[in-house]
Order: sequence, then structure tokens, then C-alpha cells
Amino acid sequence: MSLSLADVFAAQKTIAGQVVRTPLIPSPFLSERAGVPFLLKMETMQPTGAFKLRGATNAILNAPAGTKAVTCCSTGNHGRGVAHAARRQGINATICMSSLVPQNKVDRIRALGADVRIVGTSQDDAMAECLRLCDTDGFVDISPFDDGYVISGQGTVGLEMLQEQPDLNMLLVPLSGGGLAGGVALAAKAINPDIRVIGISMDRGAAMDASIKAGRPVEVTEVASLADSLGGGIGLENKLSFDLCRTLLDEIVLVSEGEIYQALQTLYFEDSHIAEGASVVGIAALLADKLPLPNGPVATIITGRNVDMAQFTDVITGRPIQLGDTIVEGKSYDA
Repeated sequence: MSLSLADVFAAQKTIAGQVVRTPLIPSPFLSERAGVPFLLKMETMQPTGAFKLRGATNAILNAPAGTKAVTCCSTGNHGRGVAHAARRQGINATICMSSLVPQNKVDRIRALGADVRIVGTSQDDAMAECLRLCDTDGFVDISPFDDGYVISGQGTVGLEMLQEQPDLNMLLVPLSGGGLAGGVALAAKAINPDIRVIGISMDRGAAMDASIKAGRPVEVTEVASLADSLGGGIGLENKLSFDLCRTLLDEIVLVSEGEIYQALQTLYFEDSHIAEGASVVGIAALLADKLPLPNGPVATIITGRNVDMAQFTDVITGRPIQLGDTIVEGKSYDA
């Protein structure tokens, strides 16, 4: 399946009224730091708290006629989007996740009436169960990133950003399996070929970065991260998102757990927003001086708010964070 801007426009029409057209708002503090207008696309305002509702809704509304049950593997937000969209259409949903997924995300998916299966310690383990359900029980798989309808749905984020702010010079997009980054880059580059689209991920277990460097999809070791939504592989049989990211992303920037920690504090204390670690990797890259110099307005996507509030409170109050066998040293916020 080859994707174009027309697919993103079609997705925008399909999901209208099902998802929120979220605001694109300026951050005075980050604008001063960047030296140009710095804008935040607030996907935290979606009913499920994350952008994933867009792709999930588009895929479910385009599912084969007669679909009675869907499944997916998820680090949390995609599963919540699938559960929400499936319930609206009267379709059963089973969400497969690994034991690394925070409990708050598991609980919120169950609250939407979906069946949750915790399988293994990685996205690959969860994906194996998802595929088994499709093979043996006739479920329809809603991929978190490697599906044309999902990618087109996520691309509506970029479409809205360019519709509202046509002079954007650079987009900073959180990067995991590439559904969001690929879809946003597809839309943005079609509208303005000169815009720079930079994928941002954590510096441990960044599967798309490792795959692009290898020239093919590769497996990575999944580790605990403040940006837990960016964890997991891209699938060794990846058909769409790998090529989109390899072709359309101008650069990939990796940030450390300490830099994500600082960015979470900055977004909270300077802009009063609660967000997940995955949401602030673009801000982390800016604060760490890891970005190329912009020639005009810059925007990043605040992708989700479904954070473990106990952990978030620890970050905001400057306490150390235990991530598996790694400790992120805490410190009080200092602009």
C-alpha cells in the first residue's frame, strides 16, 4: 500500500466528529529559548488523552465489513484508542501488552470494556499474542504503527498543524514505531517540501533509529524509560512506517532519561501542562541544544497525558526515579 496526502485528507474527513481538532499553542518560555516561535500541538486534549485515537478510529471505521472483534499490541495509548473507538462502533476489543506497560494505562483500557492480556516483557511478546488471536480466532489486527489507515489517521496531526500555521519551519515528532512520525512527515512534506521533520526518541532502545542505521528493521532490547510510550520494536516485517521514516525524516535525535526528566519539569513549571515522558522528547532536544538552528517557527507534538501520576509527582518534586536497573538522579526545577 502506497500512501499520499490524499489518504491523510480522507482520514481527516473520516474521523471528523470522532476526535478533537486539538489546539496549537505558543510556549513563551520555549520560544525565548529557541529564538523563534515554539508551538505545542496539544494531543493531550483527545478524549483518550493521546493522539493514538486518530489512527485507531480511522482504522476501525475502515475495517472490513462484518468485523466483530479487533485486537492490537500496545504500550498503552494505542490500546486505549482502539478500545474507545471499538466501543463506539459496538465491536469487541482485546488489547495485548507487555508487563512493562504502566498499571494506570492497563486500568484505563479495562475501564473502556476491553479485554486486556499481559504477555511477556516486550512489545514483540505482546505482538505474538495479537497475531495468534488473528490466526486462530478471526480477530482483525489494528497495528499501532504499520497500517495505512493508522498512519493516515496520525498524519492528520501534521495536516492540522500546517493548516493552522503554514510557515512552520521545523516539526519535532516523538518517534517510536513510526506511525506518527511517518504520517506527519508524509503530510508536512507534501504540503511544504522544505519543512524539516525531525524524529526524537530516547537514547536506549530506540528501534526506528537502530533500524534506519542498519538499513533494515532490526530487533532492540526494550528497557524501562520515562518515555515508555516510545518503547518496543518496529516489526521485522515492517511494510510502511520504516520506509516512510527512512525517506522523509530529515534527522533523528536521541535524548537521555535525564534530559526527558528536565523537559517534564520544564513543561509543567513553565507551561502548566501534565504530560507523558514521550510527549516532551522534542522539548528535551531543544533544552539540550541537540537541534539544528531553525529559520522560522518550530512545533512539537505533546502526544499524551496518560502518565503514572506517582512517578510524575516524583519528577516534579525532584526525586530520583528507578527505571529497571537504572536510576535517574532527581533535582529541583531550575529554569
